[in-house]
Amino acid sequence: MPRIPRVKSNSGIYHIMLRGANRQEIFHDDYDRSRFLDVVAKYKTQSEMIIYAWCLMSNHVHLLVKEGNEDISVTMKRIGVSFVWYYNSKYHTNGHLFQDRFRSENVETYPYLLRVIRYIHQNPVKAGIVERVDAWKWSSCRGYYGKSLVSENLLDQQYILRHFSDNLFIAKERFKEFNEILDNDSFLDERASRKRLTDQEAGMEIKKLLGIMEIAQVKSLPKTERTKVLRTIKELNGLSLRQASRILGVSPSLINRA
Repeated sequence: MPRIPRVKSNSGIYHIMLRGANRQEIFHDDYDRSRFLDVVAKYKTQSEMIIYAWCLMSNHVHLLVKEGNEDISVTMKRIGVSFVWYYNSKYHTNGHLFQDRFRSENVETYPYLLRVIRYIHQNPVKAGIVERVDAWKWSSCRGYYGKSLVSENLLDQQYILRHFSDNLFIAKERFKEFNEILDNDSFLDERASRKRLTDQEAGMEIKKLLGIMEIAQVKSLPKTERTKVLRTIKELNGLSLRQASRILGVSPSLINRA
């Protein structure tokens, strides 16, 4: 089944989220987190990618990056494959670790870029893991505050800070003030409010995803293929499980398990 191609960012900047398949944990200890950052650093160098922010949570990762010398999808695939190989070797497992396709949004303006950075840094606070943004060492926040990072060569902060002031000390103080303003931003957040699709709109969106396949054929697909199709369909923004169930003729629980 053909996938809808990502819309290219005019700025080359993307907010990316990698999450564990079925919300599973992808980091079980600090060594796993360190290893992931090492993998990112390796492919950052190879692809000449720029990294403005990151945050590692237990079952998902936020990255704010500027595309380097290759398509961002290629770079992210390299990162994913490399870390999954490490994970499966360490824990003697196999199969998928990450959700099939990473989520991303284009970041086209500087004000929006700043808001995404703040949102990424505030993830651990909003999750109740820490009380202060700089208390979580597995994000880029501490680097902006002039503190040590677990991966010193990963953060590219100059572009961000120089917009606050040419004086580095003043820039960091102003950034810190902005970074700690609490807000209700929900970039790439599943809890964010979404415009619900009508059944007609939902049907049209599903048809786009299916390509030449008919909607009526989905329920008769072999189990493995059907699961892949349902997994892709249920990622549609604004589509409820009940809508998908009505349109596809399969049970909501079957879609939910995909």
